[in-house]
Amino acid sequence: MFFSSKPKGFFVEVTDHAVTLARTSSPVAPMVIEELRRCPVGDEGALSEALAVIQPKNNPSGFLNACCATYPAKRFIRRASLELKRLKEPAYLPELFSTQFRVDPEKYTIHIINAVDGSDYDFANAVQKDVLFCGLPSDDVVAVQDQLLSSGFFPDALELGTVSVLGGLVDYLAFTKSKAPTLVLEVGTDTTHTYIVSAAGVEASRLIPQGLDAMIPIVQKELNLKDEESAKKLFYSNTFNFTGMGPLLVKRLLKELQSSIGFYEVQTGQSVSQVLCTLVPEKLGWLEGAIAGALGISATKLDLAPWLQARQVTIADGALKGPLDASWLGLVSLMGNKPIDSNAVAPAKKD
Repeated sequence: MFFSSKPKGFFVEVTDHAVTLARTSSPVAPMVIEELRRCPVGDEGALSEALAVIQPKNNPSGFLNACCATYPAKRFIRRASLELKRLKEPAYLPELFSTQFRVDPEKYTIHIINAVDGSDYDFANAVQKDVLFCGLPSDDVVAVQDQLLSSGFFPDALELGTVSVLGGLVDYLAFTKSKAPTLVLEVGTDTTHTYIVSAAGVEASRLIPQGLDAMIPIVQKELNLKDEESAKKLFYSNTFNFTGMGPLLVKRLLKELQSSIGFYEVQTGQSVSQVLCTLVPEKLGWLEGAIAGALGISATKLDLAPWLQARQVTIADGALKGPLDASWLGLVSLMGNKPIDSNAVAPAKKD
């Protein structure tokens, strides 16, 4: 008689700056996170080393089968309030995409979920009007899969990392009984995805057409550098502390954020009181504090361990090198998206 070992869970998050990997004792909770690894994008040596630690020893395919989250540049996550009476009109949703969001529905793969709890939208019994449209250009789906395969990953499931992060944060705010609406920023090179979330769900979304690269000319001018390329290299390096220059660098972005926050606060009567910047590399860690200070709100402090324990996810001793900070939210939110195995025994709670 042969006894098969319990299947492991594998999770991968790929951003513009880093690849983060995890192996867990089970594909679904209850689970123990046995290994965690992070390496810079483009560092093939570091990725090979991480894969050697994470993946099964006997793996004839050579690929790590994993639940993968990515952040395609043209990802589309927008909140909207549906006109329920018009849902049966064939032209209604295509019209909404093209007029309100400037998206060609013929060229995009789009999924609709409830803005409150992230569940699939039920068109047969449509009673909830607040939804999130989540998607990306159909051509990019293939490109993302090819990118993952070239890195050694075979996606058992492929998710937009933004959706996982927002879902995880909403659940975290509910778990901590937080009443604070939180501004979430995904600051990219040329765009900034903004969301306002609370324990009640995703309450607002907006795409701002400026990002980190808009700060480069300011760096060049303020430091009297010869060209923008020199400014860019300095900006993305670890050789200069931009904390003092932060308020000036975020000034343009700040105007757009103040506009979004002001509109939300007038509409809801609630005040945004904290901000969380995701996807920002560690060397640009000053950015969140600069934005928070300029807006007069606080930077979000996450205590993820109790929340994960409540979701029956624990971390093995020695698996994490460093703090369990917000940079891990995307990866661990993938684990929280999986249904709990009701037949399994929860791992022992760690002191």
